[in-house]
Amino acid sequence: MLLMSLLLFGSASATPAIIEPMQDGDFCNMLKVAGTGTFEVGVSVKDREIALEYSNFMYGDGDLEMDSGTVEAQRAAKLPGSENGSTVPLNLWESNKLTYSGKTPMVGMKYIHSKAFWGGIGAEITETFSVTEMERVDSSYFASTNPASYITDPKKIEELLRASPVHAVGMQTKNSFNGTWQTDARMHKMFFKDIKVHESFTGTFEVEKTIKFRESPAEEKIQSGCDGIDC
Repeated sequence: MLLMSLLLFGSASATPAIIEPMQDGDFCNMLKVAGTGTFEVGVSVKDREIALEYSNFMYGDGDLEMDSGTVEAQRAAKLPGSENGSTVPLNLWESNKLTYSGKTPMVGMKYIHSKAFWGGIGAEITETFSVTEMERVDSSYFASTNPASYITDPKKIEELLRASPVHAVGMQTKNSFNGTWQTDARMHKMFFKDIKVHESFTGTFEVEKTIKFRESPAEEKIQSGCDGIDC
């Protein structure tokens, strides 16, 4: 059994939380399946409003049992997800329970990216696998927006900001497999930070892994008209 946990935090040159769009949108996809045969399953989300790129694809030919769900919300306060066992406002929450067995390898890829050009923190995580047997429980989460963007109650604002994990990109998985399983992660901030993580296993393994990139937004300073001036 391999246990891996990596929590990466940023502080200097922090990226402000994204203001949530006034006219927001949501996406939800739930799937529960059990059977034998060929299959292809895929979800892809690109949302410039919240700086999110996400994709999750797999295909195979064998015995499959799966219960999965993906939910995306441009307003994080509308999507209470789970991070480390706590309920928090998220922009993306994905969870999956899966069992597979087959002579033909099941091939899969998951990618999640907080795109810096769209206002994110430049963190990305990629998971790939090719396996003839697999049992896994996994989840992914993403937060980039200010859940209190349009809240006026000071107590509610404080409550939401305290709970918000912005900015966060994370994956958690508990895997048993026969084949190859690999993860790559990176966080890049020009002239400031470059973090890379790579892990690959081929054979019969049990792995538990947690990886998370987190950057707290810079606090907004309220300036008066006389700041820096002798009024």
